[in-house]
Amino acid sequence: MNMTISRLAKSVRYGIAVSAAAGVMTTMSVSAQEAETDTAAADVEKIAIVGTRAAPRSIGDSAVPIDIIGDEEFKNQGSTDMVSMMQSVVPSFNVNDQPINDASTLVRPANLRGMASDHTLVLVNGKRRHRSAVITFLGGGLSDGAQGPDISVIPAAALKQVEVLRDGAAAQYGSDAIAGVVNFVLRDDAEGGSVEARMGSYYEGDGDMMQVSANVGMPLTDDGFLNVTAEYRTADATSRSVQRDDAQALIDAGNTAVADPAQIWGNPEIKDDIKLFANLGLDLGDDREAYMFGNYAERTVDGGFYFRNPHNRGGVNDGGTNADGEQLLLVGDLTGDMSGNCPTDIVVGDNVLENPRYINEVANNPDCFAFNEMLPGGFTPRFGGDITDMSLVFGTKGFLDNDVRYDVSVNLGRNEVDFAIRNTINPSLGPDTPTSFKPGKYIQQEQTLDIDLGKPFEVGLYDALYLAGGFQYRHETYESIAGDPASYEIGPLASQGFGIGSNGFPGLSNKSQNKASRHNIAFYLDAEAYLTEDFMLTAAIRYEDFSDFGSTSKGKLAARWQITDTVALRGAYSTGFKAPTIGQSNVRNVTTAFGTDGRLIDRATLPPTDPISVQKGGTVLTPEESESYSMGMVAEFDNGLFLTVDYYHIEVTDRISTTSGIKLTEEDIAALLAQGVTDASSFSEVSYFTNDFDTTTEGVDIVANYSMEMFGGDTKFSLAYNWTSTTVDQASENISPDRVHMIEDNLPAVRYSVTANHNNGDWRFLARVNYTGSIFEDHLDSGLPIDNVGSEFTLDLEAGYHFNDQFQVVVGAKNALDEYPDENVLWDTEIAGAKYPVTSPIGINGGFYYVRGVYTF
Repeated sequence: MNMTISRLAKSVRYGIAVSAAAGVMTTMSVSAQEAETDTAAADVEKIAIVGTRAAPRSIGDSAVPIDIIGDEEFKNQGSTDMVSMMQSVVPSFNVNDQPINDASTLVRPANLRGMASDHTLVLVNGKRRHRSAVITFLGGGLSDGAQGPDISVIPAAALKQVEVLRDGAAAQYGSDAIAGVVNFVLRDDAEGGSVEARMGSYYEGDGDMMQVSANVGMPLTDDGFLNVTAEYRTADATSRSVQRDDAQALIDAGNTAVADPAQIWGNPEIKDDIKLFANLGLDLGDDREAYMFGNYAERTVDGGFYFRNPHNRGGVNDGGTNADGEQLLLVGDLTGDMSGNCPTDIVVGDNVLENPRYINEVANNPDCFAFNEMLPGGFTPRFGGDITDMSLVFGTKGFLDNDVRYDVSVNLGRNEVDFAIRNTINPSLGPDTPTSFKPGKYIQQEQTLDIDLGKPFEVGLYDALYLAGGFQYRHETYESIAGDPASYEIGPLASQGFGIGSNGFPGLSNKSQNKASRHNIAFYLDAEAYLTEDFMLTAAIRYEDFSDFGSTSKGKLAARWQITDTVALRGAYSTGFKAPTIGQSNVRNVTTAFGTDGRLIDRATLPPTDPISVQKGGTVLTPEESESYSMGMVAEFDNGLFLTVDYYHIEVTDRISTTSGIKLTEEDIAALLAQGVTDASSFSEVSYFTNDFDTTTEGVDIVANYSMEMFGGDTKFSLAYNWTSTTVDQASENISPDRVHMIEDNLPAVRYSVTANHNNGDWRFLARVNYTGSIFEDHLDSGLPIDNVGSEFTLDLEAGYHFNDQFQVVVGAKNALDEYPDENVLWDTEIAGAKYPVTSPIGINGGFYYVRGVYTF
């Protein structure tokens, strides 16, 4: 595949140059042409179903800010996974690469309006999307412990549009909608379709990507449709690493078994990423219809992990130090009765492999064993897993004879992650250890029943008062399933100081298996009316009762005032909540991370009600509570300019997250062992979920669109701007100062993009300038501050040509000028070999070029 894409490089880069020239010409001539009002009106008349339970409204008529992203806006960019696509078109939507971040590598957390990834409610066709089974134990500070849906399973080819409600909406839709709502609307064509093939690669020659997708619409009898989408994708890994000092020192001392680089920072490898989506609708007559939609998706992810130094990796090679502070080698006795008299005082020096005592007393002694015999250069595990996602929603909606609108649906969702780790060991098994493991799986399942009713009432106002009410029942289950026995087995060398379980990600034991569930019921009431021709008022109230922590009631008021023919003002006030997930309340996990002392450690994440968590301050989780307000302006000018400016202010109390690592004392470990946690001696730190800090987030969103004729074609210009600031108002001692700094400053305060999209006959040219402000990074979440990861401009370019009505070819580049973040000069070789700050908002991989062919029918 590498050779195939390399042959395309010359022609693709030529196409990029043509696109760049066209983009510059387009941008320079904005003021030289006048807009066509009809064309502009067509651009802004976008209809959304999210944010209201009355008739769908244009985004300009909404009382709250809504973005509508059409399917073409997703297709016209270099990203291929939905998370990155969203970041390209919604400026307040942020996502970082997760090159080495445990389960976050499998499902990347994304952030809307500066909030955690599970503060945004995700809908498909207006129905709640189930959560991922992946909990982001290491989420870059802001999303630590978050458990949101996996939107990467949604193929862009299946979408008609995406609606982004940028306002608190928990009173309308329930838990999680603190930051807003994202609604993915599926295609409903009953005929036609498209097939697309795409290939691409990073400028450095790695990360080769191949994707094939197809969408087809078919009639379902004479009164319905069946629309089906399939997508297949693979992506090779990338590497943006430098050699670590400790690994280089081993090489310099003659250890030829150490890899260069010993540790890889980059995108994981994605294998067999398969996505299937189907959307069905059938007209039943008399303003009634039946509908059904669902998906199946699976993919395999294989990512990097931290290098294990063959001299001092704890539980593998680290035998402690002698009186002179010299590092000793951990040696195991294989006799079973300790009759081997194996040495415990071998000094590793610069290269223990050349130490005569190691050679004579260990390597050539069948009674004694050190892992340097099996892994002389140390080892770097590869961590990933198989993700399977499926859903099915079916229901019926329409109108009764008394003008009552109804919508009754059943929603089933399931997400499973089956972890895998290879190139590692279970140290306690000694030379009999396997080197690859299946350490267990997590499964999230949800079943939902929705009954929604609505009816307009004439009450003497300018327009009818629309009332909507409904009921929801939801049942959730989170299940932990044990891994293969070797991944958690306590081997014969455990009593001699060797670690237990698959190193890097110990398997879930039979004792850790758990299946927890809960249910909740909800009732809601919405009201919406025009009090006058120019003034609209909406209100919502929602009551929910959860079986595990009790009930809550939330409300919302929003208004829109058309003050002139051109300008309208809008604003909203709401209270909201996010319920602790069933996974957050019950999950057990062990992750490898850099500890508070700057060394690799195994950190156990325990339920907050576990006795050791309680001993360290853990309590039963309660909901997060929010209070937010927004105010803004909508302007639609006669010259075709469409402009929205919105300010938002969100206060969240009792936010749920994992604590920073808490060191375990010998007494703590003894208490764990007494509870039957037999591998407790492997833990250095513990963490648990807790309601532990409060935040205030405020920001401004600016969205502008302008269309005009130029160069004999049509050009659309768009601006999307976001400023966000988050302050931690209160945090307990369980949240470290560096973690607070990450929550406040790890996302760019300012992000914006300016796009020009020009269509001229058979040609189309796109240029997009992106800006991301500076950030702070606590490198590896280990008290290693990078105070200023500088701001960056990047440029995306694309050029397309229609050979006929059915077939077009597109070439383009994401980050066409091959920009990188500031190099990590503070902690690169000294710590873990990361060449760049790993949470950089522009990523660490540089420019990416691609070519795609699209056939429509």
